[in-house]
Amino acid sequence: MPAPKNSIRRSLLVTSAIFLSTALTAPVALAAPSPSAGSSSIPSADSSATASADPSKSPSKSPSKGSKKPKKPNGSKAAPPAKMSTVGGARLGQAGTQVNLASGVPVLPKGLSARSWIVADAESGEVLAAHNAHWKLAPASTLKMLFADTLLPKWPSSTEHKVESSDLAGIGSGSSMVGLKEDETYTVHDLWLGVFLRSGNDAVRVLAAMNGGVEKTVEEMNEHAEELQALDTAVVSPDGYDAEGQTSSAYDLTLIARSGLQKKDFREYASTVRADFPGETKKNKKGKKVRGSFEIQSTNRLLSGDYDVPVYEGIAGVKNGNTTDAGATFTGVAEQGGRVLLVTVMNPEKKESNGVYKETAKLFDWGFEAAGKVDPVGELVPPRSAVRAGARPGASASPGEAGGTGEGTLGAADGKPVASAAAGGAGGVGTALAVTGGVLVLLAGGAFLVNRRWPLPDLVRRRPRP
Repeated sequence: MPAPKNSIRRSLLVTSAIFLSTALTAPVALAAPSPSAGSSSIPSADSSATASADPSKSPSKSPSKGSKKPKKPNGSKAAPPAKMSTVGGARLGQAGTQVNLASGVPVLPKGLSARSWIVADAESGEVLAAHNAHWKLAPASTLKMLFADTLLPKWPSSTEHKVESSDLAGIGSGSSMVGLKEDETYTVHDLWLGVFLRSGNDAVRVLAAMNGGVEKTVEEMNEHAEELQALDTAVVSPDGYDAEGQTSSAYDLTLIARSGLQKKDFREYASTVRADFPGETKKNKKGKKVRGSFEIQSTNRLLSGDYDVPVYEGIAGVKNGNTTDAGATFTGVAEQGGRVLLVTVMNPEKKESNGVYKETAKLFDWGFEAAGKVDPVGELVPPRSAVRAGARPGASASPGEAGGTGEGTLGAADGKPVASAAAGGAGGVGTALAVTGGVLVLLAGGAFLVNRRWPLPDLVRRRPRP
């Protein structure tokens, strides 16, 4: 049978919320869809290997030195843990591929080799399909999305900073660089272009220095990950450089990208293909000091194109990465036919040229064809602050700007992933208030699920490659 219409499913959610309001003796959370007879849960192929222990998550971790050789938790024999996080729904905590199969739903593309991937609707938050979504893996430079989402609101883009030698200390060997020079002055706008287009670890270090240092920045990034409910993410190095204990997941990177995309400046930087970047000040033939510029281009191949990868129709960012531990990683956002999808791909085992982009393009193709036909296997949860704020029917989140959080105000209550209510109070009046409050909270939770929109109104619609 075809997948039920979204309106029917969402009406049932509201009905469920009202029904659940009668049970006020304990908190209640609305779970993600559970597997049905028409669902598919494909186990991981390499089930004989044992997974490495999960690193502890601590916001106060100090970063490891760039020259330190990290342990390699993601060797070729690695397999996803038997138990993973269930944030966003129980299906997302299961190993293997999670997708609901039904008449009219296209089959998943062949040739996918990534250890973890996810396809989600950026606006509704529905996860259309996933593979080992919560497997904690090394994130590489996709972690710069969290760095940007955490620090972008701190300064106006016109803020200037003169680079000191201490700003560039501790950059890991072999890091990608945009080419910052000591004693040269750059605007914050320049630095963010260096982060997004060239994945410059030197630009990250300078911004971290402006923020009070690497340790403080790492602490804030971990706190922001907690706020986003990106609980698989543990930051050790703010630039994503391989470091022992540093992890994220396809689910978390998608959450982080979705949060960042609420910010107008984030969207601007993520969708920029090329830009002029300030060069080094030198003396010309007449002895006068002059400062030229050079062009930098995005290393996101679905955005800029390459000899074997065309620009993807509708692509508008977001961030790529590649390190020894992480392999190739990528999170992308694209719009077609008024629908905006997010796809994250981590560490394809096929080591072909631009393989991470090719697998991402396949998943985008599938997602745009399957959207509206396939029942979701989970959801992207809102930030904790949105959950605590409580839903207001008809409300919607507005895009953030530099200087603001960019987070929506829709949500349920009590910091739960979806919606919850707790009875409380003393005596008859307290009980009556608790009952009324419980009903309102659950109704708010239903409204949140039905009405939540995270609009991305000014995504850049990419033209085909010239």
